[in-house]
Amino acid sequence: MVRPEHSAWSGPDETEREVIIDLQGIVTRFGNQTVHNGLDLQIRRGDLVALIGGSGTGKSVLLREIVGLQRPNSGSVHLLGTDVWKAPQEDLAATRRRFGMMFQEGALFSSLSVADNVATPIREHLDLPEALVDELVRLRLSLAGLPPDAGSKMPSQLSGGMRKRAAIARAIALEPEVLFLDEPTSGLDPITARAFDALLEFLNRDLGITVLVVTHDLDTLFGIARRIIVLGQGKVIADGSLQAITQTNDPWIQSYFSSRATVSADPPPNTPHPQSSARDGA
Repeated sequence: MVRPEHSAWSGPDETEREVIIDLQGIVTRFGNQTVHNGLDLQIRRGDLVALIGGSGTGKSVLLREIVGLQRPNSGSVHLLGTDVWKAPQEDLAATRRRFGMMFQEGALFSSLSVADNVATPIREHLDLPEALVDELVRLRLSLAGLPPDAGSKMPSQLSGGMRKRAAIARAIALEPEVLFLDEPTSGLDPITARAFDALLEFLNRDLGITVLVVTHDLDTLFGIARRIIVLGQGKVIADGSLQAITQTNDPWIQSYFSSRATVSADPPPNTPHPQSSARDGA
């Protein structure tokens, strides 16, 4: 297996950083179909990881298993030190406050304003005065690169890119240590998608949030991914930097990257603060 060569983390050595996502022996079946067959995976604090794989390899399913939305048939899932499928409910509730999740379509509540969408997890998990909730919501919207008037709008009044940013604002409402995203640039035009990538890199690099993103977007992989994990045959078939991954001989990997033949050996350069893209419709 290819191993990581680069990391977004600028602090301790790779082996010294805490493992905060640890999957061991994951088996997932749907009827007679085995999606995961003894899958092992570890992610350390500070990583910005892209998870890729062919159709049916269980990328989104794996995300749901990590956050406790879908139980694997066997194996263990530890997230932030908690055994997701064996821990008491109070421990799971505490862990849920430490991560954020963005689903593929954003999953905003259509009957609530953007501000109320972002406020929902704050009101659910914290006992704060409404004035402080409002202030936190404004801050989260700003961090997500949304203009001040976005909070009063309904999700249907936003562009696709702005809805994705609103979903990010809700996902980071409780200042998570880990952020999970499922196909965040799906359906976005190239300019908006790259602005969204810049937002993810900002959250990882400047705020220290560990990011795990399921994606099929080659530009995301070439632009911000410090580590790429490839699923296939029910397991992790490759795990490493973009440069290392594209040099493997796996037929699916070679076919996947064939449209982008030239890969820089250097990690992606730093990108500007993503709020500069907030007015371009992203």
